[in-house]
Amino acid sequence: MSTRTTNASRRNPSHQGNAINNFDAGATWRRLLSGSWVGIVIATIILFALSPAIAHGSVGSAPLLSMLPFAAVLAMAAVGQTLVVQQRGLDLSVPGMIALAAAICTCMVQSHGWPAWLAVIVAVVAPGLVGLVNGVLVAVARVMPLVVTLGMNAVLLGTVLEISGGSPATAPGGLSRFSVDRTLGIPNTFIIAVVMLAVGGIIAKRSAVGRRLTYIGVSVPTASALGIRVTRYQVVAYGFAGLAYGAAGVLLAGYTRTPGLFIGDSYVLPTVAAVVLGGTAMTGGIASIVASGVAALFLTQLGQLLRSLGWNDAQQLIAQAAVLAAVVLLRQAAPALRGLAQRRRQRALPAVG
Repeated sequence: MSTRTTNASRRNPSHQGNAINNFDAGATWRRLLSGSWVGIVIATIILFALSPAIAHGSVGSAPLLSMLPFAAVLAMAAVGQTLVVQQRGLDLSVPGMIALAAAICTCMVQSHGWPAWLAVIVAVVAPGLVGLVNGVLVAVARVMPLVVTLGMNAVLLGTVLEISGGSPATAPGGLSRFSVDRTLGIPNTFIIAVVMLAVGGIIAKRSAVGRRLTYIGVSVPTASALGIRVTRYQVVAYGFAGLAYGAAGVLLAGYTRTPGLFIGDSYVLPTVAAVVLGGTAMTGGIASIVASGVAALFLTQLGQLLRSLGWNDAQQLIAQAAVLAAVVLLRQAAPALRGLAQRRRQRALPAVG
């Protein structure tokens, strides 16, 4: 370090502290705008902190207990969407998957005399098998994910109509009681969602399977060069996504007791919004299952807050779309903002000679 620089630091002892503060602030903003999980966690904390001031009674024991089961269902569905988006896809068969699971665990018991336990197992596994079909069509047959999942959604909704005969059925009593009941004051559906997110997060971050799925999402040619069987893992990702949708559909059917035939229709936009808000890029690659779950909690609380203000369902969907668009635009602008901040820091540095 030159004598001139040392003297400058002595004359302005706060210079180094300001530089450190500026660097930390810049790093924080970069993490917030680059798709990190930090942004959605902070946004969720702020939302819960401001909700009582915006709408009295929107945060309390009763509102939270009524909100958490729906947040749990959305979080589980978002897990599946995260796996698909990570592989550079977009799953539009979410409504059909959830509706199929709900129809199997209700109609097959009430109308066809299946044991409840068998209906629940089939309701979870069947969407997983459908997910494998989606994966084969995408990874092996090379059909566009949007085309595959949109077409599969139509097939699934037709299957739901065939299974149900056009009339919704009531969920088995045991399933309804489990979905509505609480353990230590916490809704069972929320506990199941937390366990799924924890296990999924550990597998995604700590296991060989999770790392390989990330490699494939980042770059298929590179993953192939590393010896990873790309096709197999892509098919598996779609299969696990189907299992997540199935679990979400079963718990939603149990909680609502008599689910509508098209009960999954409202879950396409929220699952995509949860994935994007959680930090997963629509171009695939690095994904955070836990962050998607936190985003699901954020979106559900946002919906409850808007309902407390008198917003109807259409207005809530518009609000969700607006939040999603704002986040996407901010992330698109992030590189330019980082470049501008870097140029300003360079101009602010003292000359060293």
